[in-house]
Amino acid sequence: MSRAIERLIRPTSIAVFGGSWAHSVVEQCQKMGFTGKLWPVHPNRETVAGLPCYASIEDLPSAPDASFLGVNRETTIELVAKLCAMGAGGAVCFAAGFSEAIEEDANADQLEQALLNAAGDMPILGPNCYGFINCLDNALLWPDQHGALSVKSGVAIITQSSNIAINLTMQTRGLPIAYVFTAGNQAKVSLAQLAMTALDDDRVTAVGLHIEGFGSVREFEQLAQHARHVNKRVIALKVGKTETAQQALKSHTSSLAGSDASADAFLARLGIARVHSLSIFIETLKLLHVSGGLDDRHVLSMSCSGGEACLMGDAAAEHGLVCPPLNQSQFDALRHALGPRVALANPLDYHTYIWNDAQAMEAMFTGMLQTKSGIAVLVLDFPRIDRCTFESWIVAIDAFKKAGSNWSGQLAVLASLPENMPEDIAIDLVSGGVVPLCGLDDSMAAIDAAAMNLSKTTDVLEPVLLPVKTVSDLKKELLALEEALAKRWLSSQHVRTPKGALLDFNGMSESERSSTIDQHSKTLTWPLVLKSTGSLHKSDAGGVVLGIENTQQLKQTIAAMGASSYLVEEQIGAVVFELLVGITRDPVHGFLFTLGAGGVETEILNDTVSGLLPLSRSNLQSMLETLRCYPLLTGYRGRAACDINELLDTLMNIQRAAQSIADDLYELEINPLLCTEHGTMAVDALLRINQQSPHFISTP
Repeated sequence: MSRAIERLIRPTSIAVFGGSWAHSVVEQCQKMGFTGKLWPVHPNRETVAGLPCYASIEDLPSAPDASFLGVNRETTIELVAKLCAMGAGGAVCFAAGFSEAIEEDANADQLEQALLNAAGDMPILGPNCYGFINCLDNALLWPDQHGALSVKSGVAIITQSSNIAINLTMQTRGLPIAYVFTAGNQAKVSLAQLAMTALDDDRVTAVGLHIEGFGSVREFEQLAQHARHVNKRVIALKVGKTETAQQALKSHTSSLAGSDASADAFLARLGIARVHSLSIFIETLKLLHVSGGLDDRHVLSMSCSGGEACLMGDAAAEHGLVCPPLNQSQFDALRHALGPRVALANPLDYHTYIWNDAQAMEAMFTGMLQTKSGIAVLVLDFPRIDRCTFESWIVAIDAFKKAGSNWSGQLAVLASLPENMPEDIAIDLVSGGVVPLCGLDDSMAAIDAAAMNLSKTTDVLEPVLLPVKTVSDLKKELLALEEALAKRWLSSQHVRTPKGALLDFNGMSESERSSTIDQHSKTLTWPLVLKSTGSLHKSDAGGVVLGIENTQQLKQTIAAMGASSYLVEEQIGAVVFELLVGITRDPVHGFLFTLGAGGVETEILNDTVSGLLPLSRSNLQSMLETLRCYPLLTGYRGRAACDINELLDTLMNIQRAAQSIADDLYELEINPLLCTEHGTMAVDALLRINQQSPHFISTP
């Protein structure tokens, strides 16, 4: 498909079908300077935008490489079939009213399938999209205004939304755009396929995806592998939240992980940095275009204002970036360049003593660069060009560039307010290998995204686990196992659970109840925990009592609780920490493994991390280490530590257990998983499965 798409997006001949929209496409091609053959097609017009018009598709001189179909959906299907039959390269289907309109038109899905059948092996963009702009070869199928210009290299922007694509082309921040693709419904050509095709072009430096829906998970996995193969970075602005199946019971895991956590985990797994606004999207792409990606998260900051230095330090810390302290070489060089009255630090406020002194500024910048770092940032807001002059600002930039000409890291000039970076200055900086960053917070977020360490994800490009059954299919036969049965199954899967007994008093007399309690209490070691059955959050309902020391107290507690059945277990002592472990089925990405601080305060603590199955032992170790509570597991301030190796063994066993019933599993939650000095213990468990599962259908 990639070669077929290349013919479509790098055409030497373009056919344009339709009325006013087609006229606009022809004008945009002429304005862009397209030098290939341009063939307007209309049954009733002699010319379109000054070009002779062909009456029908049959009158074309030859099969076009690319065609824009600005006609209604029924005619679109007819033309696609004819283009395919004549060996055309591909088409942009502008018409709407296909699968995106299924709620308004019951026939919309059938029409899209008819379109696919008509296309055969021929690639089509859309339907319901504007098409593409190729700024490298001055070729486009685009029926509206845009702000793109011809470039020799740049980034590819790929989106499902045509209006978002237009907006991005209008940016004035110095981002060189090589391609703009809109995918619409992705009926034939997906976002991932377009991205892989763009990555194959040596003139493309990075790819930015605006994603409404992933489509094929497997294609995105292929995209991630391909990006690594060609050593280029991909970023994503993922919008919307994945709607999981409606919960019959609300668990801690579902409330903590949230419906969008799986998208986060999936992109992180692929090594695709996720950004959360269009501004950060642009700033990150600029950084990647110039640098290809940052080696580390260390930032050197220089400004002539203490206020700016403070803002830089705060913003860097907020985004997990590091402003390392000055080493002795930096300190000595800066002291020599700035004199005794300037406090030396990183971020550096170099004051205005040397402003407009090119030699002194170069010496100061050179001193600051006497260390390795991912990026060095000169904070420089330009004055308004319509009211002020800024010659001395150019002196600062030139001195910065000279000082960093042989430095190993990336240079950047940052305007704390986006409007304070003139476009012509930004373009000139990019051409000189310096990143023009616009907006303090957006820029720090962009540095964070560009510094994503792909080496940490090299062992997780194994395909995610995707079950055969859909969530909706499974939901029809959903069963929530009682805690005792869920823990019995966990125990069979090598996950330790407390020793205990299920006390079912239904139909028993008082004497029989007393005898049953006596019998089971003799087999257990005090103290005990008593739990009522049949409730999801037993602690909230007063259904859990700890520290029961003898048989009499046990009987009194049972009488006071007033339930008909109970789970009585040995209480676990010497607890270091309580964790939550949850595995939930996501309709798009497979199974989300959530790990975090557990217990009854788990939502308040809100300390979780998620990943997609399967996960390696090292992945789980890394997930543990990102938790704020991790120091408590390892012996915080002299306290007892849990056995991390035993904990990792247990987490791996929980994962294997879930994988063994993957096609029937809806949700598994262990909360808490008690971590002690010598092991782990699953003391509460929720398991929701397909009630027809062969793994459980015979469970007593």
